[in-house]
Formats: sequence, C-alpha cells, structure tokens
Amino acid sequence: MSENIKVLFIGDIIGEPGYNLTKTLLPTYIQKYKTNFVIANGENITDGKGIIEKDGKKLLELEIDILTGGNHTMDKIQAHKYLNETHSVLRPQNYPKGAYGRGFGIYNIPGTDLKIGVINLQGRVFMKQIDCPFRAFDWVYEKIKYETNIVFVDFHAEATAEKIAFGWYVNGRASVVVGTHTHIPTADNRVLPGGTAYITDVGMTGSYDSVIGMKKEGSIKRFIYATPQKYEVGDDDLRFSAVVCEINPASGKAVSIKKIFYPEF
Repeated sequence: MSENIKVLFIGDIIGEPGYNLTKTLLPTYIQKYKTNFVIANGENITDGKGIIEKDGKKLLELEIDILTGGNHTMDKIQAHKYLNETHSVLRPQNYPKGAYGRGFGIYNIPGTDLKIGVINLQGRVFMKQIDCPFRAFDWVYEKIKYETNIVFVDFHAEATAEKIAFGWYVNGRASVVVGTHTHIPTADNRVLPGGTAYITDVGMTGSYDSVIGMKKEGSIKRFIYATPQKYEVGDDDLRFSAVVCEINPASGKAVSIKKIFYPEF
C-alpha cells in the first residue's frame, strides 16, 4: 500500500460531557481527514477518574479502535477484570510486572493489510515511581518492530521536560509520540528530524470552564485550604482536542502532525 496512513488521536476524554462531545464530532473528523485508525485516551471517562467496562465499551462503539490510559486507569477497582479481558484498552506498560491489563498491542488497520503497534507509557517525574518508561519502550520496540514499523506512543506524563526527552529518545523509532495527562494543549506539534511526529500534550476533550476538567469551586478550595474536596466533572464550555498524524507505511516515518481544537478560544 503506497498511500499514507492517517491516525487520529483524541486527548483525555473527561466524563460524560467529553463522551457526548466526542460522539457528536468524531464522525465529522473521521470523514474530513479520511482517517484509517482512531485512538483515544480514556482514563478519565468514568466520573473523571478511571475507566469501567460500560464506559470503555461506549467509547469503543464510537469508531474508536483503541483506548489508552494513564495513572487513573485502574482507580476504579471494578475496572481490573475488564482490563485483563479486553485487548482494546491499554494501561501504561511500565507498571510493575503482574499488574492488571496490558500496555501495548499490535492491531490491524481496517481496510488495509497493515498493522500498527500502540504503546502506552507513564512518566515518573512528579508521579508514582513505577518502572522506567524509556527502557520499557526499548523492550516493547524490540518485540514489535519485526511485525510493523508503524509505532504509536501515548506518553502519559506530568513534566514537559520528561516528555520532550522521551520524544528525542525514540526519535526515528516511534512514528508518533503524543503527550497526555496535563490536559492543556501545547503548541509544539512537529515532526522531529528522525521522522517521529511529536506533541508535548494533546489537551483534553471536555469542559474548559473548569480546572483541567473538574468543576472550579472544589479545585480552588483544594489549593486554598490544602484539604480534600469532592471531584465533580465540569460540563460547560466543552471543546474537542485531538491530533491527526500522517505516516508513510513503507518507512514508518511521520509526514505530518496537525492539531485539532474545536471550538477555538
């Protein structure tokens, strides 16, 4: 196949409002960009923190092929069985050996004879000290490079420096590295010299009249009083945040990475 592959990635989908917006807009973007494969970060779909079976299945019914996750993927204990049973929902690969679920997969790209490797990793700076994501990538890459040269990474991390360092580390091996977790879209989408499409954070799909997806009042009190407050998903000023990446299937190198943010501020 000589035509480039187009992969659409949707940034962290926050709760029911994020789901509803995705349901409304996704068909338009699939048609507009003629995408071959859709990935979304779904770790915040269940009440803003976690992903249980019914919510994961709802997202996967929206023409989304694979869901990635992060530090909240296993927050709901009800999700553990689902993560073990499904191959369509990933959690970070660098969780300790024996953790529920899986951190990568090789998937058929519909309508083609091609495959895509999807890897989910989590950073360690200002986050749980789990296994090294850099070495975890090396291990997975050696396993999948003989089956496909199209490699997509969701790097779920807090620190911009760690994300950027990771992008350079896998430059020329990964086709795409998208950052997630901070929920704020960055403006540094580009193709690195080795052919890896990169963005530090795709941003979130959900309420921007909020503090990274959660209602403002509780979040503000949390900072003022340094005490726990109730997490409530924001539901106003909804925006869809994503990227569409074009990849040459012969080389596995990215051709372009374009931001989608609708509606614009």
